[in-house]
Amino acid sequence: MNKIVKKAWNYRYVVLVVLWLVYIINYFDRMAVLTFLPFIQEDLNLTPVEVGQLASVFFFAYAAAQISAGYLADKIGPKKVMYIAIFVFTVITALTGAVKNFTQFLLLRIGLGFGEGHHFAPAIRAINNWFPQNEKGRATSFFATSWAVAPAIVPVIVTSISFYFFGGDWRPVFYVLAIPGAVAIFLLWFFVSNTPKEMIAKGRMSKEQDIDGQDDSPIEKMSKEEKRKTYGLFLKDFHFYVYTLLLFCQLAVYWGTTTWLTSFLVTQHGMNIKEMGFFGSAPYIIAFFAMLLGGWLMDKVLGRMKPVALIGGIGSIPVLWMLGAIDSGKPALLLTLLLLVGFFVNLNFGSIYAFLPKRYPKEIVGSATGLSNGIGQLGAFVSPLVAGYLVTVGADGSQDFGNVFIFFASVAALSVVCAIILKEKPVSDSVIPTVNQEKVI
Repeated sequence: MNKIVKKAWNYRYVVLVVLWLVYIINYFDRMAVLTFLPFIQEDLNLTPVEVGQLASVFFFAYAAAQISAGYLADKIGPKKVMYIAIFVFTVITALTGAVKNFTQFLLLRIGLGFGEGHHFAPAIRAINNWFPQNEKGRATSFFATSWAVAPAIVPVIVTSISFYFFGGDWRPVFYVLAIPGAVAIFLLWFFVSNTPKEMIAKGRMSKEQDIDGQDDSPIEKMSKEEKRKTYGLFLKDFHFYVYTLLLFCQLAVYWGTTTWLTSFLVTQHGMNIKEMGFFGSAPYIIAFFAMLLGGWLMDKVLGRMKPVALIGGIGSIPVLWMLGAIDSGKPALLLTLLLLVGFFVNLNFGSIYAFLPKRYPKEIVGSATGLSNGIGQLGAFVSPLVAGYLVTVGADGSQDFGNVFIFFASVAALSVVCAIILKEKPVSDSVIPTVNQEKVI
């Protein structure tokens, strides 16, 4: 590989790492709420049903935002959309520290969902612009590890800030979290551009370093007929909807377990904040490696996402079921099951988001990702809400999550069915005009 290609390739990874860091900052905000949830519940005197509603309304707003986020990423470029998203969710996070009641919290959760919901699809579009076809699985898998790293480190960081600087109070922590938001905006501004060509225009790369050697064909420059045909590539594709249902299940299991994990450990297993921080982080430590493994298997071994989804889904069913049934006082078995849940639930997380870039032309990946993720995120909306109704509250105030984890296992089983049906052959992109294509008048 010559020096020019190496330099260009290296800068692709600079962009990827920055997008990864910025998305971890995105997760700081939502994970801080989930980390302090048992204590916020006590402070605001919330019931399990109200806690489920607060978790779910965030994902409803988040899901709604995905559709406009994907469209805007294709229309005005992913970088501008990410700027807006970061500013909004940073302000909302700071305001969370001043929440006084359920209604205020509900409104802030909606605002946070809309803000953070405009971050994901543009980030995927940016990665798609910077990476070639045979690297998308590993690139998106690495990006997806932000969803493992953040849940692994955020509980430790925010609880430490609360304990050492604010005497155990959770409210000031949210004011402090405005600082990472400002850092994210700077990182995005300095290191990231929508495409390699924009970086060349800034003088940060030479023209010879553009590996692809192709101009972009922004979908907004197409005629209405060309747009209709292009969007039809995924809107008329049955397997797009099978994939979307699979994503729905994936997100339902992930965010269902993530939302209720700290409450499960504190109320069902009687853990204090220190113990909860350790056990709550365990699944996401192993999840980091599971996500990377899933992307590597997709790109280098199996060549497809489907087998990865089958392994992850089939493995999730028994470990989720057993996790909810384990008795208190068995920390070794509890930790083992948490690690297995972290592995199987997250194995397909990186590779699943490489499905769309591999199946559809890059000009419509933003819109396809936004629509599928918007619908798929409804799984993250439904799951915590249903779980809130499934928690069994005893006469003494104790809580049992056995039915909750049976529900999560059932959703994992549905994801297996979707994976069996799914087909992954790329669809034709012949309707998309190339740069040198001229219309005949």
